[in-house]
Amino acid sequence: MQGDNKLVEQLFSMMADLLEINGGNPFKIRAYRNASRVVHAFPSDASELISRGEDLSQFPGIGRDLAKKIEEIVKTGHLHVLDTLMHEVSPELIRLMKIAGLGGKKVSQLHRRLGIVTLNDLESAAKSHSIRSLRGFGERSEEAILKGINLLKGYNRRTAFGEIESYVNKLYDFLKSDSSITRLTIAGSFRRKLETIRDIDILAAGKDPESIVKTFLSYSGIAEVTTRGEKRVSVLLHNGLQVDLRIIAAESYGAALHYFTGSKAHNIAIRLQAVHNGLKINEYGIFRGEKKIAGELESDVYDILKMQYIEPELRENTGEISAAQNGTLPELITIQDLRGDLHTHSTFTDGHATIEEMALAARDKGYEYIAVTDHSKRIAMAHGLTEYDLERQIEYIDQVASTIPGIRILKGIEVDILEDGSLDLADSVLSKLDIRVCSVHSYMRLSRREQTDRIIRAMDNRHFNILAHPTSRLINGRAPIDIDMEKVMHAAQQRNCYLEVNSYPDRMDLNGDHCRMAKNIGIMVSIDTDAHSTRDLDNMRYGIGQARRGWLEPDNVINTRCYDELIKL
Repeated sequence: MQGDNKLVEQLFSMMADLLEINGGNPFKIRAYRNASRVVHAFPSDASELISRGEDLSQFPGIGRDLAKKIEEIVKTGHLHVLDTLMHEVSPELIRLMKIAGLGGKKVSQLHRRLGIVTLNDLESAAKSHSIRSLRGFGERSEEAILKGINLLKGYNRRTAFGEIESYVNKLYDFLKSDSSITRLTIAGSFRRKLETIRDIDILAAGKDPESIVKTFLSYSGIAEVTTRGEKRVSVLLHNGLQVDLRIIAAESYGAALHYFTGSKAHNIAIRLQAVHNGLKINEYGIFRGEKKIAGELESDVYDILKMQYIEPELRENTGEISAAQNGTLPELITIQDLRGDLHTHSTFTDGHATIEEMALAARDKGYEYIAVTDHSKRIAMAHGLTEYDLERQIEYIDQVASTIPGIRILKGIEVDILEDGSLDLADSVLSKLDIRVCSVHSYMRLSRREQTDRIIRAMDNRHFNILAHPTSRLINGRAPIDIDMEKVMHAAQQRNCYLEVNSYPDRMDLNGDHCRMAKNIGIMVSIDTDAHSTRDLDNMRYGIGQARRGWLEPDNVINTRCYDELIKL
């Protein structure tokens, strides 16, 4: 199933982090980190490779022991040795690793040298300037830690959608194997595609509720059962995620699905509409007086109120109800509307796949074009391209393109926006490209005015096409840069530039509110994956979710256009 590789990556990375906190064997730590990177670049899902009988130890860095552990994760959804290790390490120490820049090694150092265990301990140490005395830390480290703590507290223990999706899908597939279940849906904020999730609501219907509960509780990924009843069970998974299973009667399933999908504000507004029409709507059905008149289908809720069906991503009480009443809801974009991906990386810099492999994978997805946008020289850690390197890549793409029919390979670059707003490469080479994706990777702490002016100055360059991951945030990891987004969008509109909806799971940037702002202003966006492997091309669904939450339609997105129209834009 989709997400196996992601789950393996997450669990192997966690193993490395926890071993590091515990002062484990450096070679074993390195082995897990390397294996996580190798799995990221697998050509197929691990489950598919295993089902075909392929020997996973054939891949570099994956020995027989790690191959067995991959099989365990694919089959059970968790890793026993990791479960054991998590009982040995304080959950508070594990939480500290959610702060950007604090990996297992640094958390271990803070714990051993300063006795830090909790988030409050860390905050106190940073404020008292105790941390800067440690090797590898400094004044800026303390400032970054305090910002990270505030960011983590702001998210209030919510987990990034992309981080938990593989766990949820694994559990969903497990439950689907129970033939007594007739209907099964993941509801709540997960269904509405929120970028961060607090807990998971699962609705199930079937003739044997006791069997459904029994199946659910047999799932190997459950760490603790917190509530158990005949029709509701709450558990904590090994990763700390709370999951609530509710058994729903078939005749009430639609009404319950609407209720438990939310949002709360949307549900309240719908119930008020029902009251105005002499009705009552709740999780049990739709009632006129004491008589139940509908509720088996979710669409019943909207049909009986004479509204268009409202897609889950729009249910935030931000105008969707009046639009549904007036028949003016947007025709939301779908992944099938996209013709290509305009932000991808290859082995020329920090990608895990060649240009040929990326192009073939994009063609297999039915795309008409793919842009190769490797990093520019400013990103030395990613082996960014100099002007000379980029000239060579341009020549290489011309050679490759002639050997791969059925898809166009656009010559591009992800060029850094420098502190003064200039671009990282000379105009003489930028002019030879089909597309320039421009991004901020440094000087994140400039003031709102400085950061906004910096980006607008970059847009003044005639070669500027798309502002990539516009806020530069990392969900639960790094706060967004401080920019006047409305001013940036108006500037982009005036200069015929576009903004990106970056689909990388820990970015999902622009967010839904910014997507809607772009639509209202009249500026188009590009939905891209920022893919560093062929597998990453599948991440497009995250950007689509953000775009749908922002009311975007196909006409609002430039890479829904055919190649000729795209080039004109």
